[in-house]
Amino acid sequence: MATDRFTDQMQAYGRWRSDITEAIQKYQKWLEGNGMSSAEVEIRIFELIETLKSDHLTIAFVAEFARGKTELINAIFFSEYDRRLLPSEAGRTTMCPTELFFDSEANQSYIRLLPIETRLEDTSIQEHKNNPINWTSIDLDTSSSEKMAEAFLEVVKTKRVPLPVAEKLGLSDYRDDENQQMVDIPMWRHALISFPHPLLKEGLTILDTPGLNALGNEPELTINMLPNAQAVVFVLAADTGVTKSDLDMWKQNVQPLGGDAKHGRIVVLNKVDTLWDDLKNDDAIKGSITTQCNSAAKMLGIGIDNVFPVSAQKGLLAKIRHDTELLEKSNILSLESILSKDILPQKQQLVRNSVIAEIGGMAEESRNLISSRLNDTNKQLKELAGLSGKNEDVIGHLMKKTREEQTIYHKSVESFQANKKSFSEQHKQLMHTLSLTELDALMAKTRKDMTGTWTTKGLKGGMEEFFKIVSGTITSASQQADKVNMLLQTIYRSFNKEHGLSDVKPKLFSMGKYKRDLDRLSDEAEAYRSSAKMAATEQAFVVKKFFISMVSHARNTFFQAHQEVEAWGKAGMAPLVARIKEHRNQMEKRLESLRKINESRDTLQTRINELETAAEALNVQLADLNMLLETLNRPLEDFISDRGSAQVA
Repeated sequence: MATDRFTDQMQAYGRWRSDITEAIQKYQKWLEGNGMSSAEVEIRIFELIETLKSDHLTIAFVAEFARGKTELINAIFFSEYDRRLLPSEAGRTTMCPTELFFDSEANQSYIRLLPIETRLEDTSIQEHKNNPINWTSIDLDTSSSEKMAEAFLEVVKTKRVPLPVAEKLGLSDYRDDENQQMVDIPMWRHALISFPHPLLKEGLTILDTPGLNALGNEPELTINMLPNAQAVVFVLAADTGVTKSDLDMWKQNVQPLGGDAKHGRIVVLNKVDTLWDDLKNDDAIKGSITTQCNSAAKMLGIGIDNVFPVSAQKGLLAKIRHDTELLEKSNILSLESILSKDILPQKQQLVRNSVIAEIGGMAEESRNLISSRLNDTNKQLKELAGLSGKNEDVIGHLMKKTREEQTIYHKSVESFQANKKSFSEQHKQLMHTLSLTELDALMAKTRKDMTGTWTTKGLKGGMEEFFKIVSGTITSASQQADKVNMLLQTIYRSFNKEHGLSDVKPKLFSMGKYKRDLDRLSDEAEAYRSSAKMAATEQAFVVKKFFISMVSHARNTFFQAHQEVEAWGKAGMAPLVARIKEHRNQMEKRLESLRKINESRDTLQTRINELETAAEALNVQLADLNMLLETLNRPLEDFISDRGSAQVA
């Protein structure tokens, strides 16, 4: 099994996630109890909780065939089975992309296999995942590691087909020579494996990818799955060094992802045991390994500190035999250390940022609202305490002053309503720019034009024109969003200045991540347009690949942007609206208190007692909200040191 450190980190991450979920649920009840909830807020909180429940840490392993990639997975994560759990023999083993995870909603462990023939359909892998009926399902017996290993052999099965069939499926790369008429291709396009391994249950997902240009054959891997992985482990072999196919895979699929060993991109030089030589001393062997690491780093254009020399086979053997010396020599532990110390905290930070962006802002506003309510309560207490022994004229003067303030406030609210209308109109324009109806029309036109063309130039032109239009649309939407942000800030700034509500801040919106996503897709499309492979591929398959991978992903980006903009429109003015409502209610309560006190001096002490009780309750609420925000910001290390369940608001 992975080191205790990595296991501890995953368990701590699971505790942190659970505590965050519990804190959010308590916040939800708090909102309901204080009459501050709404249907929109309920939906936002529900979606966030569901996201947290389904959250995964994804580690993807990428390599050419015969680099020992699957053996590395066995060594890091599954050594406690005292055998090779996943098929890992010499030559080609991983024949299709394989995801290992734990499906908490399933009644039992399973292997689901997507037939290779589905590559002929206009359906993405993600769409297939939503429809289990399209998969061949095998129940997985986890009572025996031997039975599990035997079942996993199904994943690597191949079948022999005529070359035209392989070409139609886009798998002509699998032939060994140009004269070959029959080709061995994978039986399966994709594999999903779910079983209750402790790390998988804590949210770990492992993506094992095949080599031999398979990444190019299944563009969803490069466009969606790999970019979304928190760590991508690129595996080389010490006995081959960096080959041309290794370098191509690195430049095309891994390097564009960016990052380094501390930021999710890890290069492993495997099979260093091939450099162990009984006729050499330890220093000489270390020198040979360092030379190989230097060579790999130079060819990949990275620092040598980002290359980790390991022996997956010896590491697995050492764990099975509990051989501490061999385990140390295999250097597996240094790789696991990177995963635990850098990758997991990085993942937590991403999730935390997302949670804080969604709930943290709401909780901050709730806290500010309660603080404002508490300040008003204390102000009234001070005011009422000063009325003791005062005549009716003083009370009357205060009532008159409060009514005047109320009148002025109502006029400013009328101005606010006009600004709110302007915000709504500009937001509506932004929504129209991101219209999915117009995008769908563009997609239909692009497909028609590309299908109807007779030339490669026509295909390339269709791709280029599509991304030119969608990129222009996103740029326009980004400019519009900036204008709406400026208007929102002006409205808030004006109202805050007029009424001293400096802690009320608007939630701004950025199209940045969607623009970056589409820019990356456009680059992918450009690389595909310029590749020799596209020119040699059947037209129908080119169109199919373009739409299943790039166009469908572009539409999903638009859909997410449209959803977020819609939610932002509802939430943009909400803090100010809530504060206006609160301020109005407080003035009405103040005026009513003064009226009653003017009618009967016996009311004065009663009202003071009521306000003191209210102030105590508000202080309790502030403490609850402070505890929630403290939980949101609690470091992962605290959960490692504290194995018990953390206390939350």
